[in-house]
Amino acid sequence: MIKYNLLCKKCELTFDSWFASSKEFDKLKKKKLINCHSCGSLKVEKNLMAPKLMNKTLSHKDERKDLRKYQKIKKKISEYQKFIKSNFDYVGENFAYEARSIHYNNKKRDKGIYGTASRKDLKELKEEGIDTQLIPWVESENN
Repeated sequence: MIKYNLLCKKCELTFDSWFASSKEFDKLKKKKLINCHSCGSLKVEKNLMAPKLMNKTLSHKDERKDLRKYQKIKKKISEYQKFIKSNFDYVGENFAYEARSIHYNNKKRDKGIYGTASRKDLKELKEEGIDTQLIPWVESENN
């Protein structure tokens, strides 16, 4: 996993975010799935970051500590994913449609839903008063 310091070009908010890899950041950016959590803008870029410099006596210890931290975060995300998969229905790319069906048609479901939606869909759902949540999702061979 890699942590980037990000900058919103619209509201100038800086924030940190974790990614599975630098390629994953690029993939999400290209798909317009990275946005500012304050203003919602898609104009989010990597910000300048100071390199993490370590002396030789501490570097191995610090690397192990960081690795344990990353593994702990990944494990927690995997636990959330397992809970969601067990307790919610996967609707895939039909998430926005299904959410509207539940909201407007009082469509009853035994379980909540999860799936994928574009930033535009999520913004429209929010404007319509339909509560949605973004959650981190880690794809791996273990999931």
